[in-house]
Amino acid sequence: MKFFYDPGFAAPIGEHIMPMRKFALVAGEVRAWLPQVIIEKPEPLTWEDLLRVHTAEYVDAVRTGEPRDLAESQKFPWSESLFPSVCLTGGGVLAAARSALESGASAALASGFHHACSDHGEGFCTFNSLVVALEALRADGKIRTAVILDMDLHYGNGTASLAASRPWLQALSIYGNDYWNNQPFRDVRQRHHMDGPNHFSAPLIPSRKSDREVLFDAMKRHLPWLIQEGKPDILLYQAGADPLCDDPYSPLQLTHEDLEARDRMVFEFAKAEKIPVAWVLAGGYCPEIEKVVRVHLNTARSCWDVFGQNFRMETK
Repeated sequence: MKFFYDPGFAAPIGEHIMPMRKFALVAGEVRAWLPQVIIEKPEPLTWEDLLRVHTAEYVDAVRTGEPRDLAESQKFPWSESLFPSVCLTGGGVLAAARSALESGASAALASGFHHACSDHGEGFCTFNSLVVALEALRADGKIRTAVILDMDLHYGNGTASLAASRPWLQALSIYGNDYWNNQPFRDVRQRHHMDGPNHFSAPLIPSRKSDREVLFDAMKRHLPWLIQEGKPDILLYQAGADPLCDDPYSPLQLTHEDLEARDRMVFEFAKAEKIPVAWVLAGGYCPEIEKVVRVHLNTARSCWDVFGQNFRMETK
């Protein structure tokens, strides 16, 4: 099993609510707890990869810093190191997707994807490398269809907007915070999205049930939607750390154990349906960064627990 990480994932953006150093911390914890996993450096995305999804004007703004409002539309301060960094993180997603097609499961230890739209970034997401990776695989003839499961705390508005013009892609967002016009909304009842035939939003609305029950009920109801058009060639899973109860953005009472069970359910679904799965880090804004790292490490361990036997068998 291969995961992908590069120190260059962390753009030097100074003190920021998005803790860039978590990528290195997660990679270190994976090396310590899962020595069976191979961590490799990916190749960066190419200009051609980006232009299948994003406009040339936007890509060039991120590269050059001009116009500055567009270059910083994702809420990161622009610097010359930003473009190489986000090309590397996107390259990690593409490498993980390719690896998953070969072996069944993989990961990119990077985040920042699902709010990015074709012509601008949002919410700490510069390029939507989920869709970029899938378009690259389609261009190479590796896949025909794909699904994206987004379980970040926030609604994946960028992915939904990109899926709308790609009938070969199914995108499901199960979320606890809404997201619109580059702003989060803590109360999911404030807005309602226009779902389409291939993109669907499932807000987690607290009820008399526990939030764990609400989450798992939503997953049991909606995960089958991902395969209603037939088995896809690959599943990309955005594994959010920010639904955690300790996260300053989260209105949900979900523990580390709840999120670990969530991850296991996703991986068991993919394995049962024989769908290759690649997952990415997402969200996580706790001041105590070790809590964020723990969520991501638990995702990695759940992935190995579900798929590791396949790799052990191949080794014998």
